[in-house]
Amino acid sequence: MKTFGTISRGIKTPIIKEGDDLVNIVCDSVLNSTKKENIELQDRDIIAITEAVVGIAQGNYATVDQIAQDVKNKFGDNTVGLVFPILSRNRFSMILKGIARGAKKLVIQLSYPQDEVGNPLVDPEIIYDSDINPYTDVFTGEEFNKKFDHPLHPFTGMNYIDMYKEIAGENCEIIIANRPEAILNYTKYVIAADIHTRHRTQKTLLKAGAAKVLTLCDLLNESVDGSGYNSKYGLLGSNKSTEERIKLFPENGQEIVDKVQERIKKETGKNVEVMVYGDGAFKDPVGKIWELADPVVSPAHTPGLAGTPNELKLKYLSDNKFKDLKGEELIEAMKQEIKTKDANLKGTMATQGTTPRRYVDLIGSLCDLTSGSGDKGTPVVLIQNYFSNYAD
Repeated sequence: MKTFGTISRGIKTPIIKEGDDLVNIVCDSVLNSTKKENIELQDRDIIAITEAVVGIAQGNYATVDQIAQDVKNKFGDNTVGLVFPILSRNRFSMILKGIARGAKKLVIQLSYPQDEVGNPLVDPEIIYDSDINPYTDVFTGEEFNKKFDHPLHPFTGMNYIDMYKEIAGENCEIIIANRPEAILNYTKYVIAADIHTRHRTQKTLLKAGAAKVLTLCDLLNESVDGSGYNSKYGLLGSNKSTEERIKLFPENGQEIVDKVQERIKKETGKNVEVMVYGDGAFKDPVGKIWELADPVVSPAHTPGLAGTPNELKLKYLSDNKFKDLKGEELIEAMKQEIKTKDANLKGTMATQGTTPRRYVDLIGSLCDLTSGSGDKGTPVVLIQNYFSNYAD
């Protein structure tokens, strides 16, 4: 029996710049690292590449002016409502700058006490201890700041009402409300800026009488004046690059993962799986912030990473079916149970407490934690033994 389970290793690479041959950089880095560390690649090992370096190598960038042009093209001279943007300098400040630059007038509607990924506009406990009804009460930005003494984000130290007002400029006003319909008192032309609830917000506003509602997926979903773009996610998944440019979510990651898989097979004879990953899908239990500000964890992966785990809960079996067994007898019984398990265990008692999430979401979260978001210099992750179990 193998004594190691899943092993996740960050792979250091050269600093990747626009136009670099990412496939060869990834493959060379993995092959050189495994050779140096005396690691043997196996079938179904996983090579994961962070979406940031995919977008960088592709040159998938857009300027603030290009965002502005797309907004002008799609909304004309109408006042634009911007509903439920997340509170983030990295994720949204440049998008906001572009939208504000392209709109004749902008009305921003922020949710409270926090945005959809948990960034607090104000401490939620203050709201819950007050006489405010967050389902119905609407505030102007000035009223909210006055009532809560200019609240600051606990991690960034920013007051996002003031910050977003400064970015958007004079032709902007801010309201604070949780029902998306509140924006219709100001304009019937709206951008639903939320990430994971965008379709619900869009549907709600159209049903309530909005004339036009786009999501961030509908901006920069095709090239504007030579810009990069993402045909599926538009501005979602983008990050700040400079004060006038953003890096978009990678447009054609599938080509990258397929070519990496092909070259590793040619070089080693092993059938590895390959994926592109962004944010992990997990929540900080202390800060209460949900990590997933990308629209998906993995925008591209090889077919072998489709599906969800089909696993037994060893603790449950040990405490129930095999409660009278110990030692080697228990080990052999567990192995046999795993080897003969049904192909679909969904709904059975022996699976309770396992994690019925997609492989790409689980593996992407592991990769995000392994590579980090700072100066580790490991935008590629090698995972081994992920698909092995106690019976192997």
